Amino acid sequence: MAGHIARGGKSVYGAPLGILMLEARFPRILGDMGNGETWPFPVLFRVVRGASPSRVVEQGAAGLLDAFVDAARDLVDLGAEAITTNCGFLSLFQAELASAVKVPVATSSMMQVPWVQATLPPGKRVGIVTVNGAGLSAQHLEGAGVPVDTPVEGTEGGREFFQVLIRGAKQDMNVELARQDILDAGARLLKRHPDVGAIVLECTNMPPYAADLAAETGLPVYDIYSMICWFQAGLRPRRWS
Repeated sequence: MAGHIARGGKSVYGAPLGILMLEARFPRILGDMGNGETWPFPVLFRVVRGASPSRVVEQGAAGLLDAFVDAARDLVDLGAEAITTNCGFLSLFQAELASAVKVPVATSSMMQVPWVQATLPPGKRVGIVTVNGAGLSAQHLEGAGVPVDTPVEGTEGGREFFQVLIRGAKQDMNVELARQDILDAGARLLKRHPDVGAIVLECTNMPPYAADLAAETGLPVYDIYSMICWFQAGLRPRRWS
């Protein structure tokens, strides 16, 4: 009987998912995509230098495509079998990244919107809570495969979440104020669009508040955690004995 042959070709094994990170110093609490303990499986991180949250969210990631492509290729060279990012606004680069790295790419939590819409009853639709409603353009939505008339509400008018994450006002964060910013955005979304039957959180820093938003609104809430757990399930399907 022939012996088992171990196959090589990678630098790192056992972590098939690569995460492209923005360059930031704010706290990444448990549940945040950039906290390694958030994930129930190993991941590979790569910080894209120069890709500040403000530059990506408020300036359309101008001039950063090549840097993201290079970083994604580095992750694949290390051993990543799929790539994701820690900012939903990078849906602008979905097609380019997928073409460049030749592995599955999921740039944005908003890619869940069509899936979630398919689960809703007639007359209900998906709404998005984003870090920056004013900056989330039709191009961002189209890049994620989201209808451009999807209801959107942002946190940019809040006291903490946007100021810390995007403006870099400080390196600490009042978690309760940040939570309230998310809840307030959800309340505004439902007030403006009472036909919303489920919420997708665009921002990858929002999963720590998803359960509270679901409890507050009584609606299903989906985020980057729900999406990436699904994504990983295809990379490493459960082996049933």
